[in-house]
Amino acid sequence: MEIMYVYSKRRSEFGRQCSFSDRPAELLCDIPVDPVLRSSFIDKNPVDVSIDCGPSYSEHEWGWPRDINPLEMEQVIRFRKKVEKEEGYLRSMADLSKRMEHCIKQNNAVDIYENFFEDPPYIDMFNKRSAVHITWYPDGPKKIAVAYRDDSFDEISEGGEDCPYLYSFIWDVENSNHPDFTLKPPFPLCCLEFSPKDSHLLIGGLENGQVALFDTRKNSRPCELTHIESCHRDRVTKILWIASKIGTECFSASVDGQVMWWDTRKLQEPLEYMCLDTAKRQNLKTADGALSIEYEATMPTKFMAGTEQGNVLTCNRKAKSVQERVSSVHVGHVGGVRAIQRNPFFLKNFLTVGDWTAKIWVDDHKDSAIWSSKYGQHYMTDACWSPTRAGVFLTSRSDGMMEVWDITHMHANSVLKVKVTEECLDSMRMYDNGQMVAVGSREGLVMLYNLNESLFLPDKNEKNIISNLFEREARREKLLESKHREFRTKERIKSSLGYAV
Repeated sequence: MEIMYVYSKRRSEFGRQCSFSDRPAELLCDIPVDPVLRSSFIDKNPVDVSIDCGPSYSEHEWGWPRDINPLEMEQVIRFRKKVEKEEGYLRSMADLSKRMEHCIKQNNAVDIYENFFEDPPYIDMFNKRSAVHITWYPDGPKKIAVAYRDDSFDEISEGGEDCPYLYSFIWDVENSNHPDFTLKPPFPLCCLEFSPKDSHLLIGGLENGQVALFDTRKNSRPCELTHIESCHRDRVTKILWIASKIGTECFSASVDGQVMWWDTRKLQEPLEYMCLDTAKRQNLKTADGALSIEYEATMPTKFMAGTEQGNVLTCNRKAKSVQERVSSVHVGHVGGVRAIQRNPFFLKNFLTVGDWTAKIWVDDHKDSAIWSSKYGQHYMTDACWSPTRAGVFLTSRSDGMMEVWDITHMHANSVLKVKVTEECLDSMRMYDNGQMVAVGSREGLVMLYNLNESLFLPDKNEKNIISNLFEREARREKLLESKHREFRTKERIKSSLGYAV
């Protein structure tokens, strides 16, 4: 039974018929601007608009042909066989089968429900640890090795060898998110150096006075370690490789006043040792603790050491007698000599950093420096010469400032100051090309800087200018020294004759 209901309405109730025509614009309402509301109006920029980039699909109803009864299995089978022989069906199935096969393989290869980004437990391995030493990879500016040390040594030593606060790292310059390699010493590293012969080997000095050899091809642990009874008695402040054909010898300095020579093939016992005794008696009780050492490959038996007392000692390993091992003493700074380095172009001249100043010396003149910076308000912590320019060197300060000096243009002040961080800068190292410099801070950060071309490309007459400058200043210091010597001689003569001084 069909049910139908008809709604009826009179024509008069439909309303007036609409009649559209063109006419000019007409102002129906004019609302003036409210200045109060206008001041609180905010333009929305940018505007977020949701857009669906996925393909849109339409849904269509489909049914069986009229002459086919879907309830009759025979008719359905005949119809399916007929459709499966059509070319359109074969093309569609071939296309759909490729898509389905790709999806199945992708689903089997990738587990879409697997959690790939599970957050590991966070360990702050740089907390309260400063980057005390930096060394560059010898086969190119690809990597840097950084030694990290904490002042609260007693607290860290209780953590054992697996304590992450003892680790030091090798970083890839192009990927600073994660360390390229982790060094796991038994005690914190105070200094670290790549081997110039084999880039996989590193030698390091530990907090407790031991010397460790690392091989990155094996594991993170030291492959060789000195015996505790035959090593330094205090922390190792600097360690350097010795230029030789085999490339297995190195020597280390410590604040206990000793310098020891080692062979990495047999690291249990030192090859030789000497005391930095300014009295030239080789007495360990009166020896000066070393904060820095300098070694030049062209002078294989000589080296220089900067002490805690502010002196710079020139030493000879192969001296004829024990008294001649410390050949000369330069009275350098009020505080400890934190860095010392020879000029790569003029080996007689060397740079030292200590207390609030940086000074340039010459081997022949021991009483005073030929150049000195002004006394500042903050300590200077490290310095290095430019390997490509004879008159350029860099210094770091305790207030986080890095200074670039160019004595060919300015003597009294630095040519560039860079505020690296708010914390103290503890270390810096320049690569051999003179363009890149790495700076380490007290908070454990290591920053890389690219210098401007004017700071690493040498000038035409720069070597001659610096050579004349060093010679002129050396002559001036010698003249001043002779004048002072004459004055002191006259004063002694007057005092011996009974005149008042």
